Amino acid sequence: MIGTFADEQHFDILVLPETNLILIASVIEPLRAANRIAGRALYRWTLFSPNGQPVETTAGIPIPVSASFRPGQETDPLFVLSSYNWKKGATRELKFQLSRTARHRTLIAGIETGSFILADTSLLDGFSATTHWEDFEDFSTAYPQVNMIRERFVIDGKRITTGGSLPTLDLMLELIRRAHGYSLALEVSRLFIYEQERTRGDLLQVPAIGKMRIVDTRVQAAVKLMEETVETPLPLARLARRAGISARHLQDLFNDVMGVAPREHYLALRLNAARRKVIETRATFADIAAATGFNSASAFSRSYRAHYRESPSDTRRRLKAKT
Repeated sequence: MIGTFADEQHFDILVLPETNLILIASVIEPLRAANRIAGRALYRWTLFSPNGQPVETTAGIPIPVSASFRPGQETDPLFVLSSYNWKKGATRELKFQLSRTARHRTLIAGIETGSFILADTSLLDGFSATTHWEDFEDFSTAYPQVNMIRERFVIDGKRITTGGSLPTLDLMLELIRRAHGYSLALEVSRLFIYEQERTRGDLLQVPAIGKMRIVDTRVQAAVKLMEETVETPLPLARLARRAGISARHLQDLFNDVMGVAPREHYLALRLNAARRKVIETRATFADIAAATGFNSASAFSRSYRAHYRESPSDTRRRLKAKT
């Protein structure tokens, strides 16, 4: 299931009327960005509506769909998106279709009030779940058979639920991380930085991967140093000293806040910078290695292959073949 996806993963996306435009984008745009950064189709998706007609969003902008939702025995993950008036869209026919398709799906996700639709169809019985914070108490009262958790998103086996648009973005970054690694998820997140904090006149970037939220100023300082020293990586002890804490404390903070060790985040930054150079320039691999803190082209190539499942040469050959 999650974390064991093939190189190309397909999602079915069912969009109900009165869904927020940003909610739809929060699902699709990270997948599109992952494809663009990877230089190949890691993800595909098909949009459905209950009746096959374009979905009227709350912004008044209709979203075209491929077809009406008439599931058979598809096994691809299914995302059910809903924002307002979910009861109006959760017809008896739709709930029957969801119940039937759930027997075959590798997972079903209730996005925002899509969680209500799954619960009303008994598809969350016995699972842990979440929903938008404004609806949390109402949900808990209406569906006591669901174990409600106050989180931005919850992944519990074959069920996923989210609490809104930005938590859904967090979720998609987490799914990308599980399927394709921290480096790609980090690079995608840097395209969707939506929390910023001003300190001493600097605009600090605050990326988000999964449930990661950099709120500790010492971790922020260490991340900023890493971004500024991609070419000449600093030892952990020096990073920690400049952040005002011990190396062990920084290690613990990173694991708590980011979910990874400092060296893993540092390496991801360097590899992402290297990958951009592989794709966007004609620089030699030796020059790219030197520019991103690797002591040799062979060491760079080994690390690149381990993270991206292809060598730098493979990347360039594949992209050249597409032109």
